[in-house]
Amino acid sequence: MAVASALAFSASGPFIKPLLEAGWSLGAALLVRMSLAGLILSPALVRALRRERGFLRRHGLLIVAFGLTAVAGCQLFYFAAMQRMPVAVALLIQYVAPVLLVLWVWLRTRRAPSLLVVAGTVLAMGGLVLVVDLTGARFDLLGTLLALGAAVCAAGYFVIAERAGDRMPPLALAAGGLLVGAVFVAVLMLVGVLPFHAPAVTVELAGMTLPWYVPLGWVGAVGTTLGYALGVMAVPRTGARLASFVGLSEVLFTLMVAWLVLGEAPAPIQFAGGALILIGVVLVRLDAAAPLPRASRVVAGQPAAALSAPVRPVS
Repeated sequence: MAVASALAFSASGPFIKPLLEAGWSLGAALLVRMSLAGLILSPALVRALRRERGFLRRHGLLIVAFGLTAVAGCQLFYFAAMQRMPVAVALLIQYVAPVLLVLWVWLRTRRAPSLLVVAGTVLAMGGLVLVVDLTGARFDLLGTLLALGAAVCAAGYFVIAERAGDRMPPLALAAGGLLVGAVFVAVLMLVGVLPFHAPAVTVELAGMTLPWYVPLGWVGAVGTTLGYALGVMAVPRTGARLASFVGLSEVLFTLMVAWLVLGEAPAPIQFAGGALILIGVVLVRLDAAAPLPRASRVVAGQPAAALSAPVRPVS
């Protein structure tokens, strides 16, 4: 599910990029994307509200936090950084989220990461550098800070999804977070922070001329819906740390989608970087599969407890 989530998310950039180039504003594209996905998943939220009295009182803050960080914050910070620095650099900084989670677990548990995790982290980050291709990159302080904000929000996505895993239905979290994110973006546009432009344009994708609602509808109804739905279901099963490393495959899938629909062929060195990322993920997974000391084992089926347990790193 985590890999399928990354694959679903990967179509967002290549499909939205032509719309932005054709005159759509970022806020308008994000509003449609979040609203459509939130409405499709909303039945899960409605069921949760009906089944559990006081649902919003108990889980409202978690849903709002998810919407502001994992949905709205991650995308707004990333695209804001992208306007000040090369896309590759912004992408690289955003995807240091797995490293942030390793450090977070280290601080929370006071246990240093294993050699497998350290080696996997180094290889995955090195592979990411090769994949994003930093040729001709320039440094921008504000852009770097914005991209780091996106990385923190991306790490928050995995942490919140794991914590909510045994407290509330995952799809209810995804639906609520998407709707909160859509409302937040709408407010930013109403007060003038974000512009709103949504012209009726056509775009070129995979050699076809398509009306604006085809790529945007696909991103909202398929990419975003499946991306968040599968992601929030996968994280409690794999743990936040492993899920964040698997999420790096989104970069590889994005390269493939851009190759297919935009004709942007990846270079050989990017394939080598992809191989390093996969090796890094395997090493982190091997650490997650390693037997734990008896005193540090937790009851199966309670993945969220691992994040706060003082004797066991997140797997």
